[in-house]
Amino acid sequence: MAKTPAATIAVGEREVRVSSPDRVVYEATDRTPAITKLQVCQHFADVADAFMNANGDRPVALERWPGGWREGMTLSVGPGGQQQGDGFYSKRLPKGAPDWVATTRVTTPNGRPIDELTLTEPAAAVWAAHMGTLTFHPWAVRSADVEHPDEFRIDLDPQPAATFTDVKRAAALANDLFTELGVRAFPKTSGNRGIHVYVRIRPEWTFEQVRHAAVGVGRELAQRDDSVTTNWWREERHDSQVFLDFNQNLRDRTVAGAWSLRPRPGAPVSTPLGWDQLAELTDPREFNLVTVPDFLTDGDPWAEIDQVAHSLEPLLELWEKHPGGELNFPPDHPKMPGEPPRVQPSKKVAEHWDDAGNRIEE
Repeated sequence: MAKTPAATIAVGEREVRVSSPDRVVYEATDRTPAITKLQVCQHFADVADAFMNANGDRPVALERWPGGWREGMTLSVGPGGQQQGDGFYSKRLPKGAPDWVATTRVTTPNGRPIDELTLTEPAAAVWAAHMGTLTFHPWAVRSADVEHPDEFRIDLDPQPAATFTDVKRAAALANDLFTELGVRAFPKTSGNRGIHVYVRIRPEWTFEQVRHAAVGVGRELAQRDDSVTTNWWREERHDSQVFLDFNQNLRDRTVAGAWSLRPRPGAPVSTPLGWDQLAELTDPREFNLVTVPDFLTDGDPWAEIDQVAHSLEPLLELWEKHPGGELNFPPDHPKMPGEPPRVQPSKKVAEHWDDAGNRIEE
């Protein structure tokens, strides 16, 4: 069979080449037809203005599925993709990038420098989609200052028995709290079952301080409604709770960027919404590659997200307000002062750990 010639997509003043344009990336579902590689690339051209408004000038990790996505496929995880899967993360700029694709040097938690693709123009997103990218994972920083986040993120992760209604209630609680504090927040679907809530902040605080603010918000919400939890260990959460993942505010920790596709049936899109739109939404799968362009004809719900950059101080006051001390950091981060032992509570033997959370060597 003859190979399908490459296609081109016009994005601004550039034309981006797309090889294997008829490759099926998503199989047909009861909601959507089969989605080709050309359609995936065209998606990022179609949402270009809104995509750049949400993600522009940020270094991004690329979640790539070069052969397309199918049910049962897995993502490579661990250092260097130790557990091999069908998809993988590209933190370094992939080889063969055009010379107009920009990068920003960022530093991982262990001090390793990485030059990551930076979204300075929408053509870069289309090129990355040509390289198999479905999901962009932006850092919470701009390229001019990679040490001080300008974005505060609430990642609401439903546990197995929690419903989308439960997650919406948690998001509404968060918005009530932000409103009380004079902070304007912007929600989006995760593209799966969760909800992300974003606040633009002045780039004056460290990653660790922003994380502490997220812990404070989580503890305040948990006090108001016990369906919300900040328990880091899965075994300490109830199946019907919504976990607020405070660690997503740390260096090199990212969530799916706005308007990204997700590797799920039906090509779902992580879609920004207004709070009234979120309240009316019953199924986040309504927002997918096929439906999102029409949704955007009514305007970008996040059009005003950059109009105000808030102080983090009201949120840090919640960290000071609620007792409980430090919580666990992710395993790829250095051990931090005051951090509890990095061992599941059910496996912890008290006499094996000192008061600082360090293992006592025998």
